[in-house]
Amino acid sequence: MDTTKQNSDAWDKKVEEGSRYTQAVSSDTIAKSKSGDWKITVTTEKSVPRNWFPKSIEGLKVLCLASGGGQQAPVIAAAGADVTVTDISKKQLEQDEMVARRDGLTLKTVLGDMTDLRYFEDEQFDLVINPVSNLFVKDVQPVWNEVSRVLKTNGILIAGFTNPLLWIFDDNQERKGILDVKYSIPSSTLDYLPEDEVKKYITSGQTIEYAHTLEDQIQGQIDEGFVITGFYEDDFGGTRIIDNYIKTFIATRAIKLKID
Repeated sequence: MDTTKQNSDAWDKKVEEGSRYTQAVSSDTIAKSKSGDWKITVTTEKSVPRNWFPKSIEGLKVLCLASGGGQQAPVIAAAGADVTVTDISKKQLEQDEMVARRDGLTLKTVLGDMTDLRYFEDEQFDLVINPVSNLFVKDVQPVWNEVSRVLKTNGILIAGFTNPLLWIFDDNQERKGILDVKYSIPSSTLDYLPEDEVKKYITSGQTIEYAHTLEDQIQGQIDEGFVITGFYEDDFGGTRIIDNYIKTFIATRAIKLKID
């Protein structure tokens, strides 16, 4: 099956339903960003530390990768950067375009898959911002490979991703307050469904998600020439029982170095 199309259609549906991660920032947020008072998230709750960014992002070429939804890209554009945002969901990108029209911003949207950035040149960007999203691709290594290719030497990658520990529990049980260890890592949404339920799940228009190992997430970056220079954890803001025991989201700051 075409996982990219499945997830693209599913995210279009999420926009129509008003899911949290499809809700664009307000005009007030953009006004503050234009005055220098800006912040973004790449996980769930915590804002990315300002010292993870260059002192000024004015004029920097920034790629917001798999970042549609009118949340990160418009804020960074309002702060003065030259922003391109790419996503597999057309409706998510329309959220960014809406904010740009509403608040007089300039940004570019590109419909595409985070594992294949062929439409961008080598070393085109100074900064890549990748909020939690690589759970929607089967193999995360091509993501790090492509980011390394399009990022300039000494450029910065700020990425959010899921702690794989989240995926070992039965999700339905966890939402009832029961931590039931059921699955192994790596795995995908479809791996443990009974055969007769796979088709039903797909036709229901839900996303297919992949649980990647921490080795793939962190060593995967290192293998592509990145040096990790920042790290923090995040959670669901106390809305899930697992928040009482561990943080289930991770953000990293990495610099691309030229290694001989």
